[in-house]
Amino acid sequence: MIRRDVLEQLPVRTALPALREALDGRGAAVLCAPPGTGKTTLVPLELAGLTGEGPGRRVLVAEPRRIAARAAARRMAWLLGEKVGDRVGFTVRGERQAGPRTAVEVVTTGVLLQRLQRDPELAGVDVVVLDECHERHLDADTSAAFLLDVRETLRPELRLVAASATTDAEGWAGLLGGPDGAAPVVEAAGVSHPVGVVWAPPERPVKPAHGMRVDPALLAHVAAVVRRALREQAGDVLCFLPGVGEIGRVAGELAGVDAEVLQVHGRAPAEVQDAVLAGGDGRRRVVLATSVAESSLTVPGVRVVVDSGLARVPRTDHARGLSALTTVRASRAAGRQRAGRAGREAPGVVYRCWSEGEDGRLPAFPDPEIKVADLTAFALQAACWGDPAASGLALLDAPPAGALAAAREVLTAIGAVDGAGRVTARGVRMARLGLHPRLARALLDGAPEVGVRRAAEVVALLSEEPPRAYGDDLAAAWRTARRGGDAYAARWRQEVRRLTSAAGEPRGGAGASAVAGARDGVESDAHAEITEDAAGSNAQAASATPAAPANSDAAAAGADAGGRARSGVGAEGGSGAGGGGRAGFGRGRAVAGGDDAVAGLIAALAFPERVARARGAGSYLMASGTGAELAGAGAGSTGRAGWRRGSGASDGGAGSGLRDAGWLAVAVADRPVAAVSARVRLAAVIDEETACAAARALYASGEEVRWSDGDVVARSVTRLGAIELVSRQLSAPDPGLVRDAVVSGLRKEGVGLLRWAPAAVSLRQRMGFLHRALGEPWPDVSDAALLERAEEWLGVELGRARRRADLARVDAGQALSRLLPWATGDAARFDELAPERIEVPSGSRVRVDYDGEQPVLAVKLQELFGLQESPRVAGGRVAVLVHLLSPAGRPAAVTADLASFWRDGYRSVRAELRGRYPKHPWPEDPSAAEPTRHTSARLKRG
Repeated sequence: MIRRDVLEQLPVRTALPALREALDGRGAAVLCAPPGTGKTTLVPLELAGLTGEGPGRRVLVAEPRRIAARAAARRMAWLLGEKVGDRVGFTVRGERQAGPRTAVEVVTTGVLLQRLQRDPELAGVDVVVLDECHERHLDADTSAAFLLDVRETLRPELRLVAASATTDAEGWAGLLGGPDGAAPVVEAAGVSHPVGVVWAPPERPVKPAHGMRVDPALLAHVAAVVRRALREQAGDVLCFLPGVGEIGRVAGELAGVDAEVLQVHGRAPAEVQDAVLAGGDGRRRVVLATSVAESSLTVPGVRVVVDSGLARVPRTDHARGLSALTTVRASRAAGRQRAGRAGREAPGVVYRCWSEGEDGRLPAFPDPEIKVADLTAFALQAACWGDPAASGLALLDAPPAGALAAAREVLTAIGAVDGAGRVTARGVRMARLGLHPRLARALLDGAPEVGVRRAAEVVALLSEEPPRAYGDDLAAAWRTARRGGDAYAARWRQEVRRLTSAAGEPRGGAGASAVAGARDGVESDAHAEITEDAAGSNAQAASATPAAPANSDAAAAGADAGGRARSGVGAEGGSGAGGGGRAGFGRGRAVAGGDDAVAGLIAALAFPERVARARGAGSYLMASGTGAELAGAGAGSTGRAGWRRGSGASDGGAGSGLRDAGWLAVAVADRPVAAVSARVRLAAVIDEETACAAARALYASGEEVRWSDGDVVARSVTRLGAIELVSRQLSAPDPGLVRDAVVSGLRKEGVGLLRWAPAAVSLRQRMGFLHRALGEPWPDVSDAALLERAEEWLGVELGRARRRADLARVDAGQALSRLLPWATGDAARFDELAPERIEVPSGSRVRVDYDGEQPVLAVKLQELFGLQESPRVAGGRVAVLVHLLSPAGRPAAVTADLASFWRDGYRSVRAELRGRYPKHPWPEDPSAAEPTRHTSARLKRG
């Protein structure tokens, strides 16, 4: 029986007429409703006509998280007085409860993406509600873009609703409205209970969070605030923390409190999540939760929220090819969402573990994942949709060009797309596995080598990182999961079943467009609708470093039903590792090995650029060029020096079981702030043969001639990416490579490597002066310009140089003269325009200094008697700055206007120096006096 008394109390009911009108008129709307108003539960029921109002429709509700999808479906079913799976159902990864009568189905955005790829028309669906769109998960943004494409080209009657409590309503309205103008924004005021704010920053400064690390002092403070809230307030406490590790730490700090401590996160068993959402039995509860409890969920009995102010989001380090979850400050929008949990049922209080002053400096909204996350899976979805460049997708934020290009390189390397970016049949199959493309590659290429089941088991471990307690040894973690009875092991086994089913049935086929609804029998499979959830579960699978070069070149062109040109589904990728084929192992060879061999092969296939060789003391170098460090050795170390394929290993423990391995396949790594090397969090032992086979596209052999420590080093080198495998000295290296190395050394260390005699320095200064004064054709002879044109003016000398000593013998002046403008004839006027010396009235030829901005002539004052104007150079365009010297050669005056000096400045100089130098002439009128280099007596003698 429908619980109408509850339905009628939901505040969003007042906004339903406006929402219906907007959908009937424009087919799309943005619904803004505060938490607790019923937007997630009442709105879908009303739009589906299940409450007795309006026509019957089929409504699809997309939630960003599995826990929210299950909770929303169960709440709606309860409101109808039914069990889940009848008229209200849900589908999440690994679980589906829906049937032929289901009118409202709640799915994760990941499931929605998979369904759109299989059936772009969404046959039978009348309305799609994108809930909590403010969170800006990548799958949600992608789903919205695909749905708008479907409305434009295939099903203009499909209705779309973007719903959230805190969102960029204007941006979403413009996106959903398209060229016809913004879609209507419907707001539900709701009856909100007041929520008081208590600012509770730590008494002492704590270290800011970085990577996955949170200062234990902050977690201890959060636990103390929870205890304070229990003393000061009534009702249950909901505490927000960034991750599972922090939840466990705070739970330990709360040992002994007079309340039941519960943990809610994406990894918690469904029955635990359901128990939390069902409410308590009268005893006070403390619910420790990640951001899964921010939206779409009402935790009964909660009157107090304690907010740590932290969130965990995916980030990609493109420079090092690493991608993982990282801890950041939660946005103000997230803070409002979290605080709203305290006022869902009655007035409440939020304790914020930061100061009021800090609050204003927090970001307004969370960063869209499309701006910061790995885009490999997004790029594959776009390629399957027929828009490899994602240029035709309606997105609130365009994907960064560099990240998208890196993603396409990875897809090309694993054979998911061809050289033009069009999806191959292999790529379609990868996309439908519900895995990150890297893991899909490992499953497809590893299954023929180790067996489908074993490959699926390792890939399932990589798709959701095991708990820290499982250790950093992938093979040991695999054994722990196989015999484990915890919640992670249960989810792992469920995922293994799904992947085994998916990988065991090849499918594909060329020719049909993905948007046109390419069919390959998937809809009939039991696993077809149980696919990957929204972004986040595969953050460790992401990497911007390409795994291998392209080796897939077949794809057919097609067009979608809407008439827009699309890329077709192409032929199967090439057989090499780079083209997506098997890695080159003999069939059955790895199967005969132990867990280490299998785990290592699968991890290496997924992350070939992360195969790493030991360089001592727990330090490794990955093929990508990034260093990696193991955790400190401890009780769990297995001591496997001399590991070989097929050997066993003891289970991991507190320390690393990988320390003595010569080679590793690194599956999960992150880089702490200010650290040079990455930190290995999950890896498997491999041997060199496995590393070379899995990363064969990075294998290269050839001559390497480079400048090193002031000399040319020439070697024959075989390497795996940045890892040097074999090298030997070359006795007769290629002269062209030697020349390039010398040029590289010169550019690295500068023109100071050459011999700069005084004449060469003077020539360079004169040329530089003419370039500044006259410009072209006089060349720029700055360091940067000379290094840029090194091969032009040092061509002959570079051809003979082999080391630093050879460069030190090069006459820089002779080489530099080659840059004079001989071709135009201007070089013949060089000495005229920038004379090295100028003859003064005394007959002396005095050197001009061109080192500064203005040429300088330093000459004894008496030698210029009778000269009316200052000398000029550069064809008379530039006056020389005259430094007038005393008879002893000391500075007496500076002028660029001799006539003015004789008239005004000479008297004071004469008065000061005549007594000091009485033997030298000091005439009253220097402009008419005879110039001399000598004393007065010598001048009289002639």
